[in-house]
Amino acid sequence: MDVKRMKNVMQKENWNCVRLVVSDFDGVMTDNRVLMDEEGKEYVTVSRADGQAIHILRSVGIDLIIMSTENNCVVKKRAEKLKVKCIQSVSDKAKCLKEYCNENRIPLQNIAYIGNDINDYEAMCIAGIKIVPHDAYNIVKDIADYVTETNGGYGVIREVADILYKQNTKLASKKP
Repeated sequence: MDVKRMKNVMQKENWNCVRLVVSDFDGVMTDNRVLMDEEGKEYVTVSRADGQAIHILRSVGIDLIIMSTENNCVVKKRAEKLKVKCIQSVSDKAKCLKEYCNENRIPLQNIAYIGNDINDYEAMCIAGIKIVPHDAYNIVKDIADYVTETNGGYGVIREVADILYKQNTKLASKKP
């Protein structure tokens, strides 16, 4: 087993403290590509598996929010469909994450942050668990606690939700 995979397996044991998953949109919920028509309208592809993941997370009491530097109707519409909070036009994700956690009384160590690029780096540094898609940029892979087997846009949130579900149901079955 390679070192990164070993790190992934060991880190999963600490996932039972997660109360909130914070996810970037482009490159995590999408494959980081955009189709644009001649009028400038953008189209992206998302995975339905990530939609199901929201139900899985909620079943174990974990919320998800989308945090994006973009201000895009596509992001807003996907968040509305999933019934998750969406924070857009974020220039400083670490500052935004701290403020959100402070307002909602969630310790930063109870955050799982999923990002794929340099604009996620600082927020990832302060989160309890740092997660990146398999095809994320090396700068964030280098600090990640977990690298998914899935590429961005192909069910990253679902992979994370499945792990969190297993960890939380294991914990629940151990309670008297």
